[in-house]
Amino acid sequence: MVLHYPIIGAWYKDREEQQTFEVVAIDEQRGTVEIQYLDGAIGEFDLDAWHRLPLLAASPPEDADAAFSLSREDRWLGDQGASFSPWDDPLDHIEPELFPGTDDD
Repeated sequence: MVLHYPIIGAWYKDREEQQTFEVVAIDEQRGTVEIQYLDGAIGEFDLDAWHRLPLLAASPPEDADAAFSLSREDRWLGDQGASFSPWDDPLDHIEPELFPGTDDD
């Protein structure tokens, strides 16, 4: 059997269970591989068990984000709403005369 070292972000298909999953984390200190199935469920294998799995490399499914109901745009652009506008800068509301020892005239 070919030994597959887990790669974060890679997709695999378990030939025995007929399930496709993505490797999402590798903890080398604990010796575990965390995976996420297409339906969003999380699983974990120890590295010894990983090497015994009947795995095939798989391409990412087209609906890999289906479990999260996110489109590709939502997945990559969702963090843009957290930026602050220049008029929301809290430092603009500090009045220097309230701090003794400033040189503002």
